[in-house]
Amino acid sequence: MKKFTKNVLQIVTGIGTLATLYAGKAMALTVQEGAEAARADGMPAELVGPEGVFTEISNTILYIVGIISVIMLVWGGLRYILSGGDNKKITDAKNTILYAIIGLIIAVLAFAIVNFVLNAIGGTVTGEDTAAVFLTLRG
Repeated sequence: MKKFTKNVLQIVTGIGTLATLYAGKAMALTVQEGAEAARADGMPAELVGPEGVFTEISNTILYIVGIISVIMLVWGGLRYILSGGDNKKITDAKNTILYAIIGLIIAVLAFAIVNFVLNAIGGTVTGEDTAAVFLTLRG
């Protein structure tokens, strides 16, 4: 009896899944239509590119990381000034400053790399651009 119930449940689940997929296909919009339907007023239409959503999100995150790095740099400097000659406190303050500088460098490089990649992905190449590149490579 358990095996029969299990088989019936699997069949009903399969039929329900097929019906859901079929109904979804019948009602589905194209990807572009779905994206347009989900876009709110004033929201950028492009995902990548100079004014795209991904560019805005990555720039905001990288700005936050940069601000945190600068705050930690100042905090390390204050710790160094207030160390009072204690070798352990001086070492901790120097490490804080060092890691803050490394974090700031990484944030700046990540900002440059992300913007370069997103602009490269979002950029369009026209026939004139292709011809110019080809002539540059030949000459």
